[in-house]
Amino acid sequence: MQPISYRTGVILVLVAATLWSIMGLMIRALGDMGTWQVLFWRSAGMLPVVIAYVTWRSNGALFARIRTAGLPATLGGLGLVAAFSGAIYAIQSTTVANAVFLFAAAPVMTALLGWILLGERVLLRTWIAIAVALFGMLIMVREGLAAGALSGNIAALLSALGFAAFTVALRRGKTGDMMPAIILGGVFSMIVAAIVITSRGEALLPSAGQAGLAAAMGAVILGLGLSFYTLGSRAVEAANLALLSLLEVILAPIWVWFFLGETASIMTFVGGVIVLAAVTLNALAGIGSRKPAPPPGALL
Repeated sequence: MQPISYRTGVILVLVAATLWSIMGLMIRALGDMGTWQVLFWRSAGMLPVVIAYVTWRSNGALFARIRTAGLPATLGGLGLVAAFSGAIYAIQSTTVANAVFLFAAAPVMTALLGWILLGERVLLRTWIAIAVALFGMLIMVREGLAAGALSGNIAALLSALGFAAFTVALRRGKTGDMMPAIILGGVFSMIVAAIVITSRGEALLPSAGQAGLAAAMGAVILGLGLSFYTLGSRAVEAANLALLSLLEVILAPIWVWFFLGETASIMTFVGGVIVLAAVTLNALAGIGSRKPAPPPGALL
């Protein structure tokens, strides 16, 4: 595959973030479809796209690529189960603005987990960013408690923690190929969702329309989004990736406000801006100190 330019990489990442920003609107459109049903059918839609992408990138060596990814990919896939399910429940239980602002805490959680589990050094500026982000999250969680949406806030934080665990698992294996972990995350999500749905005596297929919409959401928003993001990451360094992907957090509340009239409280936006400022300033400070992006082919 020919190397892509930095400009193309930026465009691909921005397209991925824009696709992801539609997730809240799509989940709202699913109506009363349960969290685990959404997780099952969304994962079912995502898997063919991601499998096709990995098969193409590995010249048909899909299973060899998954075996090479090994235990880190397995642990990362389990982290994605928490990330996926927590995100769905959070969006169903609180405002989209509240959920996505809390999702933005994933980078600071990653830094903490990397320090605790991997012994990675955390710079002073990152500790400051973590403290500021925690303050912003506290404001949002307290607001959620007053609004009766505490469970949604907790689910959003668990989703961010799951994605942080996914990232740390990949670092533990020293591999830049995240796609096999996403395949495993999709498989694990379907298994866990099916077990929970069966144990509750609920229908796996609530309606063909809802299942089809959830599968389409998985194929287009998750599957294509992750593929574009992976391609873009071949030309864009990590610090800039973090900044560009914040477009999701900015756009998601706009979509639900424009199409559904959904708004959030002032304190939600105050806390969200604090979290975003902490993550953004920390990423900006790290751009000059990060190593350049790996050459084409290093990630996949």
